[in-house]
Amino acid sequence: MARLFLGCIADDFTGATDLANNLVRSGMRTVQSIGVPTSPIDSQTDAIVIALKSRTIPAQEAIDQSLAALHWLRAQGAPQIYFKYCSTFDSTAAGNIGPVIQALMRALDTDFTIATPAFPENRRSVFQGHLFVGDRLLSESGMQNHPLTPMTDSDLVRVLQSQCTDPVGLINYACVSQGSDAIDAQIQVLRSESTRIAIVDAISNQDLMEIGRAVRSLPLVTGGSGIALGLPQNFSLPAAHNAQTLPPAQGSRAIIAGSCSQATQQQVAHFLATGKPSLRLDPLNLVQDRTEISRAIDWSNAHAGQDPILIYSTATPDQVKSAQAQIGIAEAGHLIEQALGAIAQGLIAQGIRQLVIAGGETSGACVQALGITRLRIGPQIDPGVPWCFASASDGLRADLHIALKSGNFGAPDFFTKSFKALQ
Repeated sequence: MARLFLGCIADDFTGATDLANNLVRSGMRTVQSIGVPTSPIDSQTDAIVIALKSRTIPAQEAIDQSLAALHWLRAQGAPQIYFKYCSTFDSTAAGNIGPVIQALMRALDTDFTIATPAFPENRRSVFQGHLFVGDRLLSESGMQNHPLTPMTDSDLVRVLQSQCTDPVGLINYACVSQGSDAIDAQIQVLRSESTRIAIVDAISNQDLMEIGRAVRSLPLVTGGSGIALGLPQNFSLPAAHNAQTLPPAQGSRAIIAGSCSQATQQQVAHFLATGKPSLRLDPLNLVQDRTEISRAIDWSNAHAGQDPILIYSTATPDQVKSAQAQIGIAEAGHLIEQALGAIAQGLIAQGIRQLVIAGGETSGACVQALGITRLRIGPQIDPGVPWCFASASDGLRADLHIALKSGNFGAPDFFTKSFKALQ
């Protein structure tokens, strides 16, 4: 393999494709691996993204998986490591963002890194250390109702410090607006004060470019996918103009939506308004009655030739809380993911070859159920969401075009326009 410039660890599968998408847009040849590879990747690539499903598992398990990914990336010669988490910074009270950052810092023997989930193209900005979704604070954006990782505090310094033993500071916009030299100077000041991690403000792509220049010598960079736009410039790479090319799409089309975010609810409503075939699965039935899986697969088979079709368990916060109250938060989430993964298997067996999946946890469950181990990154549908390609040569039933959409990403018409983008 040619020289590897950037090794990336993502804490969920949609986040990994989001990151890979931004690297590909910047001309980096990028491969995404589902889980830690067991052997070197035999292809020409500038960046490798290892997708983990570690956002909501116990903190020590997330640390162990992340360190295994780090060990493999370092063995491939990656000089800089990128830890990617969600642009809404969502995590449990115990982590896993802070604990993983600290573990990676210690393994890399580095005394400083940054943390910036800003992604202005997707309406995520950080100002005075507070995270905004559009013009709303994170805690007022709908994320306060997330079923697994509710975010009720928008102050990222406070959120991250609660998860870390190392001191957390801030590089504010007054500094960032002066450019990379000013950011680098502030990094040195924070280091001298024994601050180990700094939240960095950013409200535009230009801010991300300046931050990218300032962190070119850091062994570890952490953030959402936005900062990925500012890193490729540091490697003086010739642009890979075919980086987004995928094989022609074939076969039937389907959508599986498990996210309960406001964005996905709007996308489901938009699709329903088109009158195309759709099937709603009650989350409580999914976890209590396994015949719901066969019902969904039979329904899909009955609508063959009417694609695209939508199968969704997307529900309101009150409906989700009702299911969680009866079964438990963790158990309800696990059983729903298992059921949607089994449905994905059934759809592929029926001949679905173009598949959109909405929701980070849902995407992780479906990708694992399908046995996908590697993805090629293709053209962007909406900011943060590209089409990807999984090859039958990797053990799948057949070649598959797949889009993994974070629940919070995408315009209201995402489901209807995604297949047009692939054509």
